[in-house]
Parts: sequence; C-alpha cells; structure tokens
Amino acid sequence: MQFRDFLPVSTNTSVKESCYGALGALIGLLGTALLCRWGLGLEVHWLIAPMGASAVLLFAAPASPLAQPWSILVGNGVSALMGVLSASLVPDMAIASALAVMLAIAAMFLTRSLHPPGGAVALTAVIGGEGIRALGVGYVLLPVLLNSLLLLSLGLIYNRALGRRYPHGGKVAPNRHQTADPQPSARLATQDIDFALQKHEELLDISRQDLQELLQEAQLHALRGRVGTVRCQDVMSRDLVVTTPQALAMEAWHLLSHHQIKALPVVDEGERLVGIITLHDLMIDRAGHQPRGKETLEQQQVADLMTREVQTARRYQPLYDLVEAFSDGGLHHMPVVEGEQLVGIITQSDMVAALFTLALKPGLTSEEATPVSS
Repeated sequence: MQFRDFLPVSTNTSVKESCYGALGALIGLLGTALLCRWGLGLEVHWLIAPMGASAVLLFAAPASPLAQPWSILVGNGVSALMGVLSASLVPDMAIASALAVMLAIAAMFLTRSLHPPGGAVALTAVIGGEGIRALGVGYVLLPVLLNSLLLLSLGLIYNRALGRRYPHGGKVAPNRHQTADPQPSARLATQDIDFALQKHEELLDISRQDLQELLQEAQLHALRGRVGTVRCQDVMSRDLVVTTPQALAMEAWHLLSHHQIKALPVVDEGERLVGIITLHDLMIDRAGHQPRGKETLEQQQVADLMTREVQTARRYQPLYDLVEAFSDGGLHHMPVVEGEQLVGIITQSDMVAALFTLALKPGLTSEEATPVSS
C-alpha cells in the first residue's frame, strides 16, 4: 500500500457532464420533494436522506449498473423491508443497525438489485426516529418506494432529454443475419471478457456490454496505429473483371463462374462505376425472395438486376476505414474509385491477407506493402 493509493482516481468525466450531473440532482430531488410535500399533501417524511445518494448515481453516473431502474426500485424497497424487520425484532439500536445493513446487502444481492443507497435506507428505518419507526411496514411504501419512483421518473426524463442511454443496457449491435451470434468484431472480445470476469470475483461497477464496447474501441484504436499507413491502393486488385449494364445476366453469370469470383463491378463506356452485380443478385429475386430461373438470366440485362447504390473506397483511403464494413457490415467486396473512375476492388480475401501480413510485420508501411490479388 502506497500513499498514491489514497489519492483521487481519474474519472475522465468532462466539465459538461459534471454540470449535468449536479443540475440533474437539483431537479430530481426538488421535483420529488415538491410532488410529495405539496402534490400529495404529505406533512412529514416527504423526503428521506438516502434519496440524495440515489440521485448521485442516477444523475451523475447513469451508466452504472448500480443506477439502473431495477436497482433503484427493488434495491431501495428490499432494503427498507430489511430495515423495518431489524428495527422490530432487535431492541438494541446498534445491533439492529448493523443487522439491517447486512440483511439489506444480502437481499439486494439475491434480487440482483445492488444499490448502495439501499444501505442508508435500511439504516434510516432503525435510527430515523420514532416517527419513522412508527410507520412500520408502511415505511417501505411511503416514503421509500414513492420517493424512489418519483426520483426515477424524473431521472428518466432528464437523462433521455440529454441524449443519454437510460436505462443503460449497453449498445447491442444488430446482427444482420438475424441470429443470436454477436457481431464478428465482438466474438473474440466476448470470449476474452467472459474468461476475465470468471476469474475476477469482485463486483465491477461497469456492465459487461460497456466493458466489451470499451475493449473493442481500444482494439480498433490499436489497429489504426498498425495499419494507418497502408492505403487501399496497396492491397486492391487492379486487373479487374467487369461487365456493362447492357450485358445479359447470363453473361455475367459465366464471368463469375469462369473467374471464380463473387461480384462484378458494372461500368459504362467511360469506365465509370455505375453499379455492382453479385452471385446473390443473380440467384435470388430480392422482391419475391425466390430463386431466379435460367430463363430469367437469359432474358434480363445486368442493369435490371445490379445494385446501383454501391459503397466505395477511395484510392488513397486508409485500409483501416474499411475494417468495420467488411466485418460487422457484411460486405464481401468494395470497389475502389478515383473520382468516378473504377481503379480497383478490395475483397474479403484481400483484407484478410493484408491484415495477416501486417500482423506478421507490424512495422509495414504503404511503400513496403505489396498488392494482394484475389
């Protein structure tokens, strides 16, 4: 143990967020107090002290698992019940106080509703004075649950108004294949996080999804440092197989089959990119979700089946910019353009080979990189 262990820990919180947290607590507690005291006509016990601690979490740390709605409502509720139970069964106030907090923590763990102010809620039931003790079980409903519900409602409105994700469940990227698997970029991170959390038995004040999101951002930042000097032109295929809008779909099919590729850029007379046609376009009717027949391919032109809105890369664009599109975006190929002219194409094979080469030679620069054909 060293002296610096007692120094404040950096929270990386901006001044703006700090002000938002303080202002939110003012609005939340004032609103709760006014609604209880004047709106409901309560003369006593219209606001209890532990709500101040709940407000700190709700407005200053809304992303914390300890500040989520279930934790606030259930955590405060079961803690109040444990406090009332201890106060009624144990005459000695010191013993009852310690017992109340112990039971509150146990109850919150059992209900997965750990909320630190719950300890104060339980303690208040014991040492809050004769007025609080006289409420008995009624203390759970009024003021505890009423205060908690009103504060939570105001916190929900306030946090949403600021654009915060609350309740905060972490961002879950949609799986484009509509399966339960996480996105490709998250799969290795998921396994690593699960392994680490299994070995770390202490409670961490961060959700699993937030931890995964931070790890992914750190990994992407590190990847940018390794591949930031490599450009699309360094890895793209240059000897391209293309087709035209006027070509028959069957001709495009034969080109794909002969060259063992999965997509053909579609260009006009000036070699300008106007679309792309893939095996999927030729095989599946997107409108009817039905397989296409041979007759269709022999009668229709490429222009009838191609995708016209094509996601492209620029010749000198960093390769890093394409990683997310190829992993989570589900792209298998991306044309590379200079102006409107088609100059190359990058496929998943090109991307995998380039990243593998960079992993073996982390110091590789764009001048040293060699094009990868596919």
